[in-house]
Amino acid sequence: MRAACLLIATLISINIFSQNLNGVWRGTLTQGPGGCFRVYNIELNIKSEGAKINGASYHYSDVTNYVKEDFSGIYTYAEKKLSINEQKVLTFHVPPDCIPCIKQYNLVYEKQDNKEVLTGDWGGITMNNYASCPPGKITLSRVAESDFDHIKEIKVDTGTIRLDFYDNAQVDGDIITVLLNNKPLASNQKLTAKPITLEIKVDLNNREQEVTMVAENLGDIPPNTALLIITAGNKKYQLYLTSTEKKNAQVRFIYEPPQKNNE
Repeated sequence: MRAACLLIATLISINIFSQNLNGVWRGTLTQGPGGCFRVYNIELNIKSEGAKINGASYHYSDVTNYVKEDFSGIYTYAEKKLSINEQKVLTFHVPPDCIPCIKQYNLVYEKQDNKEVLTGDWGGITMNNYASCPPGKITLSRVAESDFDHIKEIKVDTGTIRLDFYDNAQVDGDIITVLLNNKPLASNQKLTAKPITLEIKVDLNNREQEVTMVAENLGDIPPNTALLIITAGNKKYQLYLTSTEKKNAQVRFIYEPPQKNNE
């Protein structure tokens, strides 16, 4: 009898601790009167290690209007409850009259018709001035990928960034338009073995710059693909970009001041 009880307890323990929260959870978040949006989208990209969790969150009306923050928290296995605290705003693109909110979430994990969901409440304070944000409800479900997977983020500490666009692998007639913060930087340019060379500024006065590659066609071998070589001071980055009729490729450059040497 004792052995049977031990076996049951072991199976319960295995079941509790085998719950895997890792991945992307997407849904909607409501906000009380006074908020910038009464309902908007939210993603939590959760990484778990035992009961501890951390990751990044996106609050957004669309992928061009968003706030990105990092978070940490605790998952209580027995009660299937998550307590998550956002730590700081990493970057944001929002209307001038909107102030990012640093949030705290109390969520419960459950399965609904074979669908994994997280539901609960949230509250928080606005960035910098510590006023309370109008609280609300949140509902999330597990999804295969983030709405922001196609957006690369690169932190730089130099002013002038050089961008060299090449056709990736075989030259097949791909034509692109390049936008800087949704404004044309180069229009209807054909990708070849010779680069399309552009320069942008990322510094104290231009802390974040978003470069978008729009496919004007799909070439002879769809989709429209490019090799982008980025030169930022003495650093080089190599990215492979893909654009289609439905989704553009984006790269965000974020200015991060150089570390001061205290020695």
